[in-house]
Order: sequence, then C-alpha cells, then structure tokens
Amino acid sequence: MAIIITDECINCGACEPECPNTAIYEGADDWRYKDGTKLRGKIVLPSGEEVDADAPFNPISDDIYYIVPDKCTECKGFHDEPQCAAVCPVDCCVPDDSHVESDETLLNRQAFLHGDE
Repeated sequence: MAIIITDECINCGACEPECPNTAIYEGADDWRYKDGTKLRGKIVLPSGEEVDADAPFNPISDDIYYIVPDKCTECKGFHDEPQCAAVCPVDCCVPDDSHVESDETLLNRQAFLHGDE
C-alpha cells in the first residue's frame, strides 16, 4: 500500500529528500511523473491511462506535504522500510488504507518508474 501523510504533519520536510521515487511534495506544489524517475513524454501507466510524464499535476494537498500514490512504492526495491516514516519526527507518515497493494505491485511500480537500474 502507499504511504499517506496525515494532518499531524508539521511541514518539517524531513521526508521529502528521503523518498527514492520523488513521490513526496511540499503542499501546494505541482507534481510530475518525470520527477526523480526515468519517465519522459507520453507514457501509459500500469492502469492503462495515457499521460504526459512532463506535465504538471495539481497538488494533492495545499497545506501539508503529500505523497503521490502512483509514485509510492513504500521504498520496495530500495530499502527495507519506508524512509519517510523512518525519519518523520511526529510519526505522520502512515500506511494508506485506501491504497492497499501487494509487494509484487509495489516492485512492479518501482521497475516502471526506474527501469532496470
């Protein structure tokens, strides 16, 4: 499952540089699929949806840091645990019950975002 940042976030920013997928953004900042990934131009997501990896998407939150579920792999393929949760001083990076995914799905997403590195 993806990780979510709760309303208890103090906007310290400790989580953002720890994300190997660049899935964490400051509140009110636009996000892009290309940020921190190999994705460029027109791509077809695993869901079958076609998007422009270079195009900005609206922020998920205007107030606090947020995690893009389609880019979160819970650090699978990089680390043994989600790094955002490991560094969060107020424990507000928690599993998102609305985005439950298997390890296989998360590893497939990691491969999609980064290729065979």
